[in-house]
Amino acid sequence: MAHLHLIGIGGAGLSAIATVLLQQNYIVSGSDMQASVMTERLKQLGATIFIGHQAANLTPDIEAVIISSAISADNPELCAARDLGLRIYKRDEWLGQMMVGQRGIAIAGTHGKTTTTAMTAFMLQQLGQDPTYIIGGYVPQLHSNAAAGNSGLFVIEADEYDHTFLGLHPEVAVITFVEWDHPDIFPTYQHVQQAFHDFVRLVPLTGLVIACGDDMGVQSIIPQATAPVITYGLQSTNQWQATNLQLNSRGGYDFQCMTSLGLLPFTVSLAIPGLHNVTNALAVLIIAQHYDLDLPLAVAALSEFTGANRRFQLKGEVHGVTIIDDYAHHPTEIKVTLAAARARFGNRRIWAVFQPHTFSRTQTLLTDFAQAFTEADQVIITDIFASREKDTGQISSHDLLAVMTHPQIQHISTLRQATDYLLMHLTPNDVLITLGAGDGYLIGEWLLAELA
Repeated sequence: MAHLHLIGIGGAGLSAIATVLLQQNYIVSGSDMQASVMTERLKQLGATIFIGHQAANLTPDIEAVIISSAISADNPELCAARDLGLRIYKRDEWLGQMMVGQRGIAIAGTHGKTTTTAMTAFMLQQLGQDPTYIIGGYVPQLHSNAAAGNSGLFVIEADEYDHTFLGLHPEVAVITFVEWDHPDIFPTYQHVQQAFHDFVRLVPLTGLVIACGDDMGVQSIIPQATAPVITYGLQSTNQWQATNLQLNSRGGYDFQCMTSLGLLPFTVSLAIPGLHNVTNALAVLIIAQHYDLDLPLAVAALSEFTGANRRFQLKGEVHGVTIIDDYAHHPTEIKVTLAAARARFGNRRIWAVFQPHTFSRTQTLLTDFAQAFTEADQVIITDIFASREKDTGQISSHDLLAVMTHPQIQHISTLRQATDYLLMHLTPNDVLITLGAGDGYLIGEWLLAELA
């Protein structure tokens, strides 16, 4: 019944930790700058939630403090914790402690880790394995983003930001994609590679590395592994290959699995769209095989999986307009999301509304963003979502538009202005996709309410 206090408790990382702690009968309190669906959910689970950071939020019975990567050194609660002599843990340090004695399945990658982690947790739960899991997004079918299980299996989204994944203890590691992102943490691509080099070496000789062989970034990491490696992907050079792909009536793909043993005797049928989710599903099946689980049952579980929130999430349909939200905030993510939309919706007119996320990412990947929207018919770029950064005036959405050659693109500053414009221009049979890791999803929610 130890009392733990989490600073930044409403964020994706710490809210998941708090959920597990509550289920393990810890006393949990925490603070965040604003109330949210997640802080309300934690309050209902029994956490004491403070809105705003202040030293008075720390009570005498607190035994340790856990902080997110976004908490600055001068945060008043963090300063108070130091003055009180409390033990202070960064997210990676606490996660590492949680994994001790568990059979850790850590899913890493610049893209795809949330969905793959959610798929894995759902599959294991459906097969009666009762895993502990921590996911970077809410999963409706799991009714949570985290849970404390009793099987000894611990599934975790292994976040490279702030080198968090280097504090983990994985028995199995999945690497979906390695690309340059988070330039505020990794000043060059070589820094990203080094972080993944260090991560893959955490897997013991008795463990397993499951690597997407289609990605050149992942290919550069594989030689660093000391544990056995299984590669997966769409290319025939992989040990597990998805083959005989066909679009199905649910918007996803049906496919078969070719392995070193030959063609496996089942067809995987996904409800979630995109070729990237075909490869994500392959990784999950390799996990199932590694733990000697029934593969046909794992395939059946994957066919029922409907995704995590903010990952090609269908928000609703009204007057013939389909509204989808996706967390894509990196050029590669935008490309694959829009490609999935084009495969799913065919010739319907696709509107992409993108809210760039952080000034550093926008500036570093400017030319890559310029080529990311070819599958959209209409593109709207809003102002940059600052997140943890300050606007120095060096980069703006106008700089992004200046390098883009898309024939139908425009800048609309605010979310409210973009919503008003769309209300005037959307027509039946249109598809609207909001893209970004900020609060751009509000556009879709406002449109659903006002169109109705």
